[in-house]
Amino acid sequence: MSPLSRFFSPKAITVIGGGAWCEAVVRQCRATGFTGPIWPVHPKKSEVGGEPAYPDLASLPGVPDAAFIGVNRELTVKMAGDLSRMGCGGAVCFAAGFSEAVSELADGDDLQAELVEAAGEMRVLGPNCYGIVNALDGVALWPDRHGMSPVESGVAVIGQSSNVLINLTMQRRGLPLAAVVAAGNQAQTSMSDLGIALLENPRITALGLHIEGISDLPAFEALAARAAELGKPIVALRVGSSEQAQAAAVSHTASLTGSDAGARALLRRLGIAQVETPTELVETLKILHVTGGLRSARIASASCSGGEASLMADMGEIAGVAYPALTDTQKTGLRAALGPKVALANPLDYNTYIWGDEDALTATFTALCDAGAALGLGCVVVDYPRDDRFDAPDYDQVLRAVAKTRDATGTPMAMVSLLAEGLPEPVARRALEMGVVPLCGMGDALKAIRAAVAVPPGGNARPDPVTLPLNGSGAARVFSEAEAKALLSGVGVRVPGSGRAADAATAAETAARIGFPVVLKGEGIAHKTEAGAVVLNLASAQEVSDAAAGMPAESFLVEEMITGTVAELILGVTRDPAHGFVLTLGLGGILTELIRDTASVLIPASRDDIAAALQSLRTAPLLTGYRGRPGADMDAIIDTAMALQTLVQDNASALHEIEINPLICRATDAVAADALIRMEE
Repeated sequence: MSPLSRFFSPKAITVIGGGAWCEAVVRQCRATGFTGPIWPVHPKKSEVGGEPAYPDLASLPGVPDAAFIGVNRELTVKMAGDLSRMGCGGAVCFAAGFSEAVSELADGDDLQAELVEAAGEMRVLGPNCYGIVNALDGVALWPDRHGMSPVESGVAVIGQSSNVLINLTMQRRGLPLAAVVAAGNQAQTSMSDLGIALLENPRITALGLHIEGISDLPAFEALAARAAELGKPIVALRVGSSEQAQAAAVSHTASLTGSDAGARALLRRLGIAQVETPTELVETLKILHVTGGLRSARIASASCSGGEASLMADMGEIAGVAYPALTDTQKTGLRAALGPKVALANPLDYNTYIWGDEDALTATFTALCDAGAALGLGCVVVDYPRDDRFDAPDYDQVLRAVAKTRDATGTPMAMVSLLAEGLPEPVARRALEMGVVPLCGMGDALKAIRAAVAVPPGGNARPDPVTLPLNGSGAARVFSEAEAKALLSGVGVRVPGSGRAADAATAAETAARIGFPVVLKGEGIAHKTEAGAVVLNLASAQEVSDAAAGMPAESFLVEEMITGTVAELILGVTRDPAHGFVLTLGLGGILTELIRDTASVLIPASRDDIAAALQSLRTAPLLTGYRGRPGADMDAIIDTAMALQTLVQDNASALHEIEINPLICRATDAVAADALIRMEE
């Protein structure tokens, strides 16, 4: 394929079409700073957007590096073929009516395939997209307004919604946007292809993604791997859900996971930060642009107000950042700078005794952000007054003091405003020029800090490729509990001793053979507790017979009663077409969906991944020993999860879901007390 670098940074451009959108592309390209030739093509017009027009491609004075095709969908296919044959580097395909419109236009998929075939080795962006704005080189193959201005370096953003991208370019928070690319249908060139090409540009510092869906998982893994090799961070704002992954299912796990859990697990696995809102995306990208990623979520905060210090503390706890206690060295330096009247703490209210004294401000911030404190970020809270009513030279002293602190301590530094408008765009830009991160709005700032903590993919090693669901489109059946446990036992999962029975009398005989107490379960019922199809702790043959007679079941499973429970967990796997197989671990038993205390990873996961997921649970203390109670055998729990993964990988072409609930965790082992498998034959 043609290199995307030629397409992104063209020397000559052609714009095909004469409508208002094409007029806008020509004018936007000039307004953005493009100085090379622009060759509009239209069979009847003499000029388009103020540039002389050519009647056809054959009459162009040279070969374009990039094209904007702004004609109807059928003609777009022809133009792509003509451009490819003449050696063009790449083309934005603006027209809609391709695969995104198959519900209205039956030929959408076919036409998109024709477009890809016609393009050959020429790069195609879209179709159904706005294109690209490259503020580094003054290129705007973009048929609408944008808010970008020339930069020497900055971040890139790729999205699947052109309108969202337009809105992001209009931000007034000081984010240096180097490039914005609309991926459209990704018929030939994927978001991952685009991301790799952008990150390989040395002037681009970080990448933001607005993701509506991941269509090529291995390509996305390749993007993350290349970003890690280059040492450039990625942050994603993901929206949408996978309808397939949330299809009706019979397990508890399916109601807990699905595409969102799969996406979060994938991004975490690949070391890609995830944010929840567009403003968090902007603030996180600013941190990444300046720092490349934070080493920890440990921060120090300074403000001249107790109210602001309290808000930082409360909102920081919600966001997941930590305020480490002051060390003796920090206290000594702060006391020297602030005197005896200021209470020393982190977050720090340094009062207003030193306001207007730049040297004292610098001494205070430097003492607070002492290099020995091992902080991820130092934060100084300040909101500038309205610049349409006031001059604020004393506030600039704070900015200069923050920059001096960064130079003196080596700690990354940020200015944080209570409200987004508290750091006007000119101030934010000055801060970035001084190497200080301007974070607009305390809530977004703290969430961005947590998101920007650098997480190397897979720890210190690149993770193995995700296990892909293969085929798996046929009808699946729910295996009986006995069948499910036999499969689990075959891969090493500990299951209770058991026997099947066709009637009440046989159930009583089976129980006597196993030994009392026993558990009686009705077969063929997914949620047994709710259906009254499970009875525990039966101590005699008569109790077993009576319990079987009262159950809504035609056959039964009799099992040994597992005692000595430390905790009950759920271990479940669901097939997520977009992200692979999602393994969910969490609090199990009848309260699973009520408490919803779970963590998810993708298969294959390492033992360390499983241990980290278990430790992240709110109820993790139950496993390690709570208030003097014995802890569970953690190795046995992890062994069970690893065995479950083996079963998934061995049956990736047919498996739909597996659930162990509960996994009874004891001090000496872990036992799968109930199991469900839904799989194709």
